[in-house]
Amino acid sequence: MAKSLRSKWRRKCRAVKRVRYGEKELARLKKTLGIDENASKDVEMSDIQEIATVTNAQAIKENKNKKVVQGNMEDEEMDDGTAKVYSKKTMKDQYGNYPVWINRRKLMKHKKGRAKTKKGTIQRDKKVAKKQKKRRTKGKEKIEQA
Repeated sequence: MAKSLRSKWRRKCRAVKRVRYGEKELARLKKTLGIDENASKDVEMSDIQEIATVTNAQAIKENKNKKVVQGNMEDEEMDDGTAKVYSKKTMKDQYGNYPVWINRRKLMKHKKGRAKTKKGTIQRDKKVAKKQKKRRTKGKEKIEQA
């Protein structure tokens, strides 16, 4: 569809811009990483220590294990009435309300799906009950015949 002269000209101009901006972006990236040929090799890294903390994997694992051990205590400390706990299955909080951030269409779809699963479990129970009644009546008939 886009075969007009105007669209061809725009496509050509965008290709030129892509090349020009690509060169600028590459230069900026090299400067950021410190691998620029023109820039000085001595880079002061003391500023990075203020921005980020460096830890090893073992220290992170130990902190994670400590949190798992203290899991029950953390829940009690955070339970001050403001924190809401959402169920993964029902997607509701402890008061029976859905979270604010759920899209309404998604919420309605979830409700329909939950209704189908409930309906399926109820029907299965009824079918089992009917089968058991049939077995009981057949058992009584056999006893009466004997």
